[in-house]
Amino acid sequence: MLQFAGPMYRFPLTADQLKEDLHDPKRILFKIVDQTDHTIIGHAQIFLKEEVFLLGRILIWDENNRGKGYGKKVMKELLKYGFSHFDKKTAELNVYDWNTGAIECYKK
Repeated sequence: MLQFAGPMYRFPLTADQLKEDLHDPKRILFKIVDQTDHTIIGHAQIFLKEEVFLLGRILIWDENNRGKGYGKKVMKELLKYGFSHFDKKTAELNVYDWNTGAIECYKK
């Protein structure tokens, strides 16, 4: 949970924890959908800060769907959405240094 969401969420994740994000006007939540069968395979967020927008809580749930390029596609779509919808010149992304899988994805 910490790796995915930072300290804001606690295990086990509850509906109340998610509702906090849904009701935060500075957060935009996205479902990641596999276009071949229209199943939801992940989650991502944009958090609006004063000068930048922050990409975060990016997760492909099922490990069987990882390594298939979804992360790279999600990053491109989040950046495209962020720069086209908000008057911001910079995007930001934070990741724990030990989360090597995410770091490799973000580098791509």
